[in-house]
Amino acid sequence: MNNKKRIVIIGATSAIAEQCARLWLQKQPVDLTLVGRYAQRIERVATDLKVRSPESEIRIVQAGFLDPEAIKATVDNVIKAGRVDVVLIAHGSLPEQADCQDDLKACREALDVNGISPVLYAEAFAKEMEKADHGTIALIGSVAGDRGRKSNYVYGAAKGLLTRYAQGLQHRFAGTGAKVVLIKPGPTDTPMTAHLKSKGAKLAPVESVAKQIVEGVESGKPVIYAQGKWWLIMMVIRHLPTFLFNKMEI
Repeated sequence: MNNKKRIVIIGATSAIAEQCARLWLQKQPVDLTLVGRYAQRIERVATDLKVRSPESEIRIVQAGFLDPEAIKATVDNVIKAGRVDVVLIAHGSLPEQADCQDDLKACREALDVNGISPVLYAEAFAKEMEKADHGTIALIGSVAGDRGRKSNYVYGAAKGLLTRYAQGLQHRFAGTGAKVVLIKPGPTDTPMTAHLKSKGAKLAPVESVAKQIVEGVESGKPVIYAQGKWWLIMMVIRHLPTFLFNKMEI
């Protein structure tokens, strides 16, 4: 009988997700399922993790992120392999705001990849976790979802959707054994933010952000700002009067 903690990572090739996986494996051998769009990239991550934790069971699943039927089929197949303890939904992209303004297809893709797709994956797992009265759904949102800003409001709108969705799912799960954790990273040093780093932006180390995520998921904390300073920063931004906010270049 397999008594290992069962963890599923959607978007397993993201830098934050990969670092979270390493931390989970450092704690103890786990039963890990890595889901991603590109088989070669998932295999690369899986190979590295197998070297780090030979006792862990690691599976890879190639899956689409946009088609609802494909998402349902992927989750159904994952569930058939056994009860899930933690699912980390980590996929996303960081679009250029100007591209979203100039190209409606780019705008739609940004909303789908960063908002709709994570919600559909979470909803597919939610049904099974509610039935089992067990499990944690961890969603990676963003501080960008706390208030719309002209520099990234399409991306922020998608992440804002995750915030409202997570709140509703937490309400649905209240009083049950299932939990929802919403993670809101600030700018983090990953390949997705390389263009920001080249412009001199201060980015949090991915190892630090992943550590806070893993610890927060273990505790079942409803909302995690990573790094913690972003809780205060975003509280101030959320409560700025409109006449002041509209004068800011953010």
